[in-house]
Amino acid sequence: MQTQRAVLQNLQLSLSDLVGREYVEAVCEARAFLSGGRVQDYLALAERKIDCFPEAYGQRLDELLDRVGKPAVRGLGTSLPGASTAAFNQASRPHMAPLAAQGFYRIGEDGRVYVITKSEHYHVPLGHDFPGYRLIEVARQLGIPNATHNNTRGYITRRLERELIRVANGLLPGDEAALERTLQSGARHVLNRVLNLETGSLAAEAALKMMLARFYRPEPGSPLPRYAGKTPVFLVVADQEGGPQANYHGTTILAQVLRGMWPELAKRLAGSGVYVVKPVAINDYPHFERTLLACDTGDFKVAGFLHEIILMNYGAIRLTPEYLRQVYALCRQRDVPILVDEIQSCAWSPQLFLFREYGLQPDFVSVGKGLPGGEYPASRLLASAEFDTLSQFGALVTNGQEELASLAYLITLAFVQANADYVAALGDYYEARLRQTAARFPGLVERVEGYRHMSSIFFHTTHQAVALVQLLNQAGYDVSAQTYKAQCPPAMLTKLPLIASYRMVDHFISAIEAGLIRLANAGAGSQAGD
Repeated sequence: MQTQRAVLQNLQLSLSDLVGREYVEAVCEARAFLSGGRVQDYLALAERKIDCFPEAYGQRLDELLDRVGKPAVRGLGTSLPGASTAAFNQASRPHMAPLAAQGFYRIGEDGRVYVITKSEHYHVPLGHDFPGYRLIEVARQLGIPNATHNNTRGYITRRLERELIRVANGLLPGDEAALERTLQSGARHVLNRVLNLETGSLAAEAALKMMLARFYRPEPGSPLPRYAGKTPVFLVVADQEGGPQANYHGTTILAQVLRGMWPELAKRLAGSGVYVVKPVAINDYPHFERTLLACDTGDFKVAGFLHEIILMNYGAIRLTPEYLRQVYALCRQRDVPILVDEIQSCAWSPQLFLFREYGLQPDFVSVGKGLPGGEYPASRLLASAEFDTLSQFGALVTNGQEELASLAYLITLAFVQANADYVAALGDYYEARLRQTAARFPGLVERVEGYRHMSSIFFHTTHQAVALVQLLNQAGYDVSAQTYKAQCPPAMLTKLPLIASYRMVDHFISAIEAGLIRLANAGAGSQAGD
């Protein structure tokens, strides 16, 4: 397949480049005082540039592709069962658990080489052992602590907050005047607040709290909310049967009720007028309009619309730009705030946030998982000033202000921005090759869904999806079948790391094609095309 092949650029960074000379000077003086060392030695360490993606590193990753699926080391002779719950134990595959990992590889306990074609369930966009994260160790050597608290959140965390607002608003690096105007803006739909949290669930939960604060007082002394006395109605993305199972916004009770869990609790909450959940059909604007207008009258008020852009917990179905732009326009007319949940998609866009590619202006954006690169659990909620209504204890997380977690964010942000062209080009190449290959097997494949690195194959039957996943796992590719939701077509999910090479993509596509041919020849579907 002919395409213009972008090149993944190495980025040379020092800690001083990321956080500023004035700050590192202050850090080095403090470190020297505490340790008895020399300031100049610490300054040299802070200003030493490291290669985020050396050429030899990338070459080694490509060299190992011929070893995928094969034994590389003896492996672990005796594994441990652990002491988890029955559900976790049933889902565990300890033979694939990591002994060591680098880039887009993992050596399993069975000693075989695996490719992490789901990016370790979506939270290592830059792969394992990303060289750029060695700056975190530099920070440790300088005595920068990870643990801080809400009242003493550190300089790096505060710097990250500003950088997230800059990127989310599409401001140029170094345009401090524009950034200050944005931070001081009271205009609606302008993202200029950041809450530092620990997990994606807590980020989505914080947005839900802010939406509910327009209906219920969060504390006894809070002012009377704008929509006090009305029943809040949350709109979420529906599954193919019209139920709520397609959406996923975390594991807290509020978020689980949104996706159809705790049905008896949800029924009682709705029956007593506490809050109601209404699903809206995927990419069906007339249905969205009818549902919103029906729920935004009398004693009811739509409290918010929550959505992902790529439904990675529902087959990677993609909401279209045209649909979302219509939805956003109507929500603005009706004073309905919107949360775009980018826990899955942040970092996988050349603009870092997929909502920016769509040209959307949400009221809330939840991010995490990918941006700290798997180094730390660290999420963030971006919000507009209009929803800055909670006290400190309204969304308190003791560990949310970790300095080194914020540093991991800054490293990821810098590297992805420097490689925006590569991210787009490689993602487009992968999606095009996947679609081209899948089209040759109409007896097996219903369609390809998703976008760029985040793509899936929908099969006609669950058996077909599971069979291909098993073949690919045996070949050394860590993919999974999404078959646990009855209303979702059986799908094989993928989410390639951003550091994936063209050669890695070609190897993976060849493995998919070989698996599809084998299934077709075995009678699981029609024969492969020519």
